[in-house]
Amino acid sequence: MPGKLEGKVALVTGGSTGIGLATARQFVAEGAHVYITGRRQPELDAAAASLGSHATAIQGDVAKPADLDRVYAQIAQERGRVDIVFANAGIGELVPFGSITEEHFDNTFAVNVKGVVFTAQKALPLMPDGGTIILNGSIASVKGTPASSIYSATKAAVRSFARTWTTDLKDRGIRVNVVSPGPIDTPGVHEVFVPEQLKAEVSATTIGRLGRPEEPAKTVAFLASDDASFITGAELFVDGGAAQV
Repeated sequence: MPGKLEGKVALVTGGSTGIGLATARQFVAEGAHVYITGRRQPELDAAAASLGSHATAIQGDVAKPADLDRVYAQIAQERGRVDIVFANAGIGELVPFGSITEEHFDNTFAVNVKGVVFTAQKALPLMPDGGTIILNGSIASVKGTPASSIYSATKAAVRSFARTWTTDLKDRGIRVNVVSPGPIDTPGVHEVFVPEQLKAEVSATTIGRLGRPEEPAKTVAFLASDDASFITGAELFVDGGAAQV
């Protein structure tokens, strides 16, 4: 039985670890050929090897538009189109208000906002009408988590993009949606939160555990498929109830 993404061409930014890698794996399982990007070549190579022959890795930094041009040029040459874009690459760092530096502000907005804008916009010439763009948001956009004001603001911007781009792209039938994870058991989460903070994150869920990367990945794959053909401009929370109750 063919997968729900059979024959599709997908791009996953930040695809070497965590939710990005799990989503790339889900896309491959559903029949897509997946391009993954990442900044660190060793992790990217390992991820591509784990995904097999239906994945291609391209080193690049989404905060650098020239890198994105190179990524899309390779996709254009090899596949001629991109049907699905998951703008997943993002960074986060806890810095309390009062200690925010210009470097922290610029770096976070460069990846999480500028990177998302140009990942999506530069895909448009290659995307057939009826394609789909999925943005990786966060429950941080709706919660007042301490020391996360800059990160949270970037994710609120991401949520807004899905609304405005949906109207911008309505004549082309391109759907734009956001998946907003809660605490997910990824390397990035363990880098940002100390164990006591992680316990607090877990206690905020009604399910009582960290999410698995495969859980938001399955939601992204759903939004990328025809099963979600009447869903656009939406935000789907995959958060164990953390921002819901």
